[in-house]
Amino acid sequence: PKPELPNERLEKIWARELKAYERLGKGFNDIDGAIAKFQARIDKAAGNGKDVTALQSALDAFAAALKSAKPKYESMNGLVNSHQGFDANGKVTDAEKAKSTVKEMGEKLKEVKESMGGTGKALREAMKAFREANKPAKTPTERDS
Repeated sequence: PKPELPNERLEKIWARELKAYERLGKGFNDIDGAIAKFQARIDKAAGNGKDVTALQSALDAFAAALKSAKPKYESMNGLVNSHQGFDANGKVTDAEKAKSTVKEMGEKLKEVKESMGGTGKALREAMKAFREANKPAKTPTERDS
């Protein structure tokens, strides 16, 4: 059988999970606004004759992943609010319940991460590549041959 998790360790795990949950919450909070702002920047670049294909597809993938991840994030609400096995300050009140709460929360955080499927990182990389490709050129004579 597995060794029991000491309360202190359960409390640390729970605190970490709550931080991750809060970060996600901030991310999901104004997601429509952020996507709209990003879309406007892409449209402006396209209007200036820039090739935004890769950027647009990265944004579309990210937006779709967010929509599928949001209900998974929202399903954590109940766990956070009931915080079974923990008191309001995150101290263990019932080790068995606390253990099951951190396990369930961990699984839900993993589901959110999996439904995002690295699309956030891909979007950042597409943005970086786009900026590199569209840096103002030095002068035609300085270009590498």
